[in-house]
Amino acid sequence: MWTDNQWGEPGAERPGGARRRATIHDVARLAGVSRQTVSRAVNDKGEIDPATKERVLEAARLLDYRPSRFARGLVQKGAVTAGLVIPDLRNPFFPEVAAGVLEAAEQRGWQVVVWDSRIDEARERQALDVLSHQADAVVGYFKDPDDVLTRHLGGVPLVLLERGPQQTRFAAVGIDAATGVEQGMDHLFRAGHRRIGMLDGVHGPGPRRLAFLEQVRRLGLPVDEDWVVVCPEHSVAGGEAGMERLLAARPEITAVFGFNDLIAVGAMRTARRRGRSVPDDLAVLGFDGLSLGELVEPALTTLHIDKRQLGRLAVEQVARLRAGEEPLRGADAWVVPELVVRASA
Repeated sequence: MWTDNQWGEPGAERPGGARRRATIHDVARLAGVSRQTVSRAVNDKGEIDPATKERVLEAARLLDYRPSRFARGLVQKGAVTAGLVIPDLRNPFFPEVAAGVLEAAEQRGWQVVVWDSRIDEARERQALDVLSHQADAVVGYFKDPDDVLTRHLGGVPLVLLERGPQQTRFAAVGIDAATGVEQGMDHLFRAGHRRIGMLDGVHGPGPRRLAFLEQVRRLGLPVDEDWVVVCPEHSVAGGEAGMERLLAARPEITAVFGFNDLIAVGAMRTARRRGRSVPDDLAVLGFDGLSLGELVEPALTTLHIDKRQLGRLAVEQVARLRAGEEPLRGADAWVVPELVVRASA
């Protein structure tokens, strides 16, 4: 965790080129007063000479100083507010993660402000701009790299969801996709499948696709770019559209791995429309472990993620940052998927 005094003068650059947030020390130094005088001036409390107050406020304006609610929380008792940024509340995966955050926060007496970014990077940045003024810490899903996030965060502690601890300098809670996909691919391989495709949900080499390709190579199975199709959205409809393309490109496939359960359910719908029986003609494996998977016919085999544990770990990370402790690292900051075998594979 970075502290305010690690980065030298106002405007100094942090790693990655991001400018740090001005601190109360910077304002005091520029105005030639004490920290206590700055606090009284910006909070309009206590007796202070009008000229001195004006000098302090001018210094604060020049430095774009924004008092941190997090910093105040370290010295004052009171409710902690955490901002939670979720990409799509229509996707049943994310409300379960949110439930884990809300439950763990409630146990600590914290409040949570939820922001739906609607899978829009501009709205993610807007969320950081707003929550950096309203919350003591932010937890959430963000696509931007660390340096961009830092510019919008304004110094408030951040915990990233589904970004591995080795992938960011912020505190994070990740999903061990590699271990999960290995379980799923071994299951399909033992069932006799040698021509396995993937319906991905993201452009570019995301962790689930990388894990799939690694397992295909490990098992010695054929694979090229035609074996992986990117679905237009993370939904049943997206899975249906992606499966149409995958079957057109590789009609010989006998199994498919879906980026998430919604996409996998869409794959099953398309397979049935195309006259393929699941699992006799085509095995389908999902990833997420939504309750929806138990309701479809045939029931969906999936890599189950403890989504509430993901949220609880994120709150634990915030608590550690607030206490000035090192965030969880390594296996302690990962949620490992568990293979749940049902009828679809």
